[in-house]
Amino acid sequence: MQFVGIYHHGESWVAALVDAHLFPLAPVPQFWADPADWQDKAVTLTADANEGLVRGSVTEVPLVPASARVICVGLNYKAHAAEGSYKDQDLPPYPTLFGRWTASLSVGNVPVPVPAGEAGLDWEGEVAAYIGRRVESADESEAEEAVFGYSTFNDITSRTAQKLTSQWTLGKNGDFSGPAGPLFSRDEVGDLRDGLQVRTRVNGIEAQNGNTRDMIFSVPAIISLISQTFTLHPGDLIATGTPEGVGYARTPQWLLQPGDTVEVEIENLGTLTTPVGDATLRSRA
Repeated sequence: MQFVGIYHHGESWVAALVDAHLFPLAPVPQFWADPADWQDKAVTLTADANEGLVRGSVTEVPLVPASARVICVGLNYKAHAAEGSYKDQDLPPYPTLFGRWTASLSVGNVPVPVPAGEAGLDWEGEVAAYIGRRVESADESEAEEAVFGYSTFNDITSRTAQKLTSQWTLGKNGDFSGPAGPLFSRDEVGDLRDGLQVRTRVNGIEAQNGNTRDMIFSVPAIISLISQTFTLHPGDLIATGTPEGVGYARTPQWLLQPGDTVEVEIENLGTLTTPVGDATLRSRA
């Protein structure tokens, strides 16, 4: 089953997506109060795919609640760690974690602005995992069962802002800089450790081509670690890291400019497309 966020009856709802038709299920907070139950209900509600709303007729919005924690994992693929902070060093014993605010999230086909003072933006195509049940002090087996589903994600980064200090918050929270695609339930995706191909293209040119089997830290390991310190709740999102091929690590650097289009294509999860605009687009934020 696939799910997307839509603007419906004056608020954000979660809808089931079947054959380009949308079936509104519940307002976002109500859906995440019991996502497994809503997934079961969606099977019945979507029995006739032609009865839903045409996907292009509604505005899509992020499907996580405003209260969600968005936790991102940095340097989680071996080759990407080597092209970045861990060049000629041993790999880290623990994942590098940082936070995004939900206000930075977006959806496919929504332009992301290049902030003033940035030479451009950088792409980071990755898989996002969505928490479907409360997770507290979980082992990896319990953590794995807590995953509701996955989506494409692009952790678009303002590198100048990111490099101002040793922490990354500023560079990772640009307006509309966290687009995500439809959410696929876990049963449709499988285990990331078995390997999903992750590709990023800029204006049709391949920039990244990696595989989730090369993650340093698995999704269950990441969730288990986080849950030892704070409790995760349904609707929380884990962006699991990006493979090698980011723009800032190249010589010369290759960064996204207004007019560019970046695509993140992930096996079993589809393609997420994001156009790039100039700083004037920030007036929408």
